[in-house]
Amino acid sequence: MSLDVAPEEGQRHLAAVARLRASYADLPPDAPVRLAKSTSNLFRPRERATHGLDVSGLAGVLEVDPVSRTAQVQGMCTYEDLVEATLRHGLMPLVVPQLRTITLGGAVSGLGIESTSFRNGLPHESVLEMDVFVGSGEVVTCRPGDELFDAFPNSLGSLGYATRLKIELEPIGGHVALRHLRFSDAAALAGAVEEVVATRAWQGHRVDAVDGVGFSPSDLRLTLARFEAPGGRVSDYTGRHIYYRSVAERGHDLLTSHDYLWRWDTDWFWCSRAFGLEHPLVRRLWPRRWRRSDVYQRLVGLDRRHGVVDRLDRRAGRPARERVIQDVEVPLDRLAEFLAWFDSEIGMRPVWLCPVRLRGAKAWPTYPMRPGTTYLNVGFWGTVPVGPTAPLAPLNRAVERRVGELSGHKSLYSEAFYDRETFDRLYGGEQLAAIKRRFDPDDRLTDLYDKVVRRP
Repeated sequence: MSLDVAPEEGQRHLAAVARLRASYADLPPDAPVRLAKSTSNLFRPRERATHGLDVSGLAGVLEVDPVSRTAQVQGMCTYEDLVEATLRHGLMPLVVPQLRTITLGGAVSGLGIESTSFRNGLPHESVLEMDVFVGSGEVVTCRPGDELFDAFPNSLGSLGYATRLKIELEPIGGHVALRHLRFSDAAALAGAVEEVVATRAWQGHRVDAVDGVGFSPSDLRLTLARFEAPGGRVSDYTGRHIYYRSVAERGHDLLTSHDYLWRWDTDWFWCSRAFGLEHPLVRRLWPRRWRRSDVYQRLVGLDRRHGVVDRLDRRAGRPARERVIQDVEVPLDRLAEFLAWFDSEIGMRPVWLCPVRLRGAKAWPTYPMRPGTTYLNVGFWGTVPVGPTAPLAPLNRAVERRVGELSGHKSLYSEAFYDRETFDRLYGGEQLAAIKRRFDPDDRLTDLYDKVVRRP
């Protein structure tokens, strides 16, 4: 492992890696291997670990090089901290996931999608080099084309944990101009996405980023963003105004680059409304520093541990609700078909819409999207009343089946219910197992299927 950074940063990093390795050596052989960190963006239940790997000191930015437009970043560094460092140079990571506390290592090992994904793909596609702490207790440096590197995306800790990543950056400037387009059906929106993907423009104006919101089957909005826009009067959605509402209310908008990158985090897309934050009085009383996704995530975690909402529903005689929290990708030409089924069988709105294509011609074994194909990520997060079958997750299972039938994919940050054969076919299980045997010969790390389906 070689570090081409300032000597003091290099020494600090190496000391942190040494603490990580020592904490791993101290774990009982049969103890689950997990990171000791205070935040998580996972939505699948799991037992709380009594031991955790010491990742203190692995959450910083080691270097930003504005000349080569690269950054060297530790694996537990959040995108919030990375963006703060890169924006000083008018730069940003090629893909910035929507939530501030997602880490670089987490986005690469668990995937991430955002509005630049129609041209920049997934976060791991802009990684030039990576150090991975593997199950054998070693730190392995790998690059694109190496078997560990190529299997690492979507491995979710089953192959190890990234301790250092060297990534590409791109210019963004100080302001981002937005244009919100309205479409009356999914087929029309898909046609517009196809044009933007092909030309990187709309009606003669450059498009640097694109995502959207499906408010109803006949009200779908597509937001086109242009980086390095001229300055002017900017909107602020960290106070009483709410970003997702503006998508339906405004035709044009201007944000600072910082606020654009975190536009979804303040209200956790629209999920903060579950805490009453769309009510003006509640919003005024709720401290601004608590209007962020990690606070809402902790509140949801408390509810899931103690079942407060479920108990209140039972007392009120309301049917049990199933938590349907998923991100799926379907080929763009199947979007209308998926949304028609989704509205009929699930019935949740709004939904997030974000185009994504692999950046290059390379396919990735653990998330086999087809190069050259445009997919549309559909994100939906909430609960649906289903009655006594709620514990059996009938809607989540139906989503899995339908996405598979449409040649799509499903992210694994939330609950999954696949049988082993289907899971291995969809997520490169055979190849992943072979690489795991090489780098984790004693099988210390939890297998990917066990981690996301059996959930030990």
